Parts: sequence; C-alpha cells; structure tokens
Amino acid sequence: MNKYLKNLNRIEFVVTMACTGKCKHCSEGEHKNSGESIDKVLAANAVRKIAQEYNIESVMAFSGEPLLCRETVCEIHKAAKEMSIPKRQLITNGYFSKDFDKIKHVAQKIFESGVNEILLSVDAFHQETIPLKYVKAFAEAIKETDIKLQVHPAWLVNPKDDNPYNNRTSEILNEFNEMGIGTSEGNVIFPSGNALKYLSEYFDLSEEHKSPYWEDPTDVRAICFSANGDILGSNIYKQDIGEILSSYNPKG
Repeated sequence: MNKYLKNLNRIEFVVTMACTGKCKHCSEGEHKNSGESIDKVLAANAVRKIAQEYNIESVMAFSGEPLLCRETVCEIHKAAKEMSIPKRQLITNGYFSKDFDKIKHVAQKIFESGVNEILLSVDAFHQETIPLKYVKAFAEAIKETDIKLQVHPAWLVNPKDDNPYNNRTSEILNEFNEMGIGTSEGNVIFPSGNALKYLSEYFDLSEEHKSPYWEDPTDVRAICFSANGDILGSNIYKQDIGEILSSYNPKG
C-alpha cells in the first residue's frame, strides 16, 4: 500500500464534461471539452482494483450532467456494490430527458445499479436554464425507490446571506420540501470558472480563497477521476490504475 494513500477512503468520477445546464456559478466554466466522458469499463474496473487494496467507504459520480452517460454511472455503481462499498452517491441536476417514461426508466436503472444516495442540484443558478418540471418528475420517480434523496443547493456567499440568488434558491427548495424531499447542507460557491466571471461582485477578491476540494497530496483521502481519465498525475488510458496508485509520489 502506498504510504501517501494509506487513508484513501473515497473515489469520485467526473463522468462527463457534457451538461444540460449553463450555470453562471459553475466552477468548470463553459465546459469547452464537453465531448469528453470516461470509459465505463475502465472506470468500473478501477473501482474494483482500488477497493481490493484500500478501505473505500464511498463512491460518487458527478459531472457535468452524469445521467447523459447513465450507462457509465450504472457500471461504476454496480462495481461499487459488488465490492461492498457502503455509500454509493450520485450528484445530478435531474435534467437529462423530456420523455417522462424514459425518466422513470432511468430512475429504476439507477436504483438497480446500486446507487443508494442522490444529491439533486437545484437552486437559482441551475433553474435559470433547467426546467423544474422534468427535475421534479425525476425526483418523484426516485421517491418510488429506496434511494435516499436530498436537494443539494449552491449558496452564494453563505447560506444565510440575503441576496437575490439565495432568496430564489430558498423558494425553489420549499417546492421540493413540500414534496417531502429534504435539503442537504449544499455547498458555498467558490470563485472560479463561471462564478468568477459572472458573480465576482459577491466575492472579496483581495482575500485568498482556498478551494473546498483541496487535498493534502501527502495524505490523500479522496481521489477524483477526470472525464478524460486523468488521475494522480497520470491517466488510466495510458497506465493501469494499480500501477498509478503504487507509483504515486507527490514529492517526485
């Protein structure tokens, strides 16, 4: 076991850079590489190999909009379930189809694959371009399964700040709360990508803003695969994940 990864307990996948939203708070910016998506077989095999060596407690798929590549999402979580990884999460904006029958079908397939927790990204930013009726249809379909479902908003400045975006987000959350769907802590928007471009007036740019996703490279707890296969300074299309893990050395 690599000493720099001895506490590794979480695997994350940016499944695709494609997205159905055009959110002004998105840290990824304009998603210029929207055609990229990770290979489902390589991703699933990576889960199996990592879980054989490390005590993995959770696997998450997100994006972009991961359900544009729902077969990949399902393969990742089938592998996670097979390896008895307890927490199998999906973050989605819930908008991947306008066909209500397809929405129900995909919800069932997600459940069958092993996903046991969904964080549904709804807030003022997503709903500027994403129609709520399809998101609500997806939420209702998920409620018919045993998947834990919460809405997962993005807050501007902080959850209690009185600004137009947070106020609209609170209104949207109330609609889902009335459906019996609870709210997660969500996240506070970090000034990068589109957020820095469109929302800079809300940030004190004279202060240093540390990314909430920063990891100590000498004590990695979570690893995240990019849609193009990049991971820990290497790439699973070029090198076996086992070799990548064993050779990882942040000190060169």
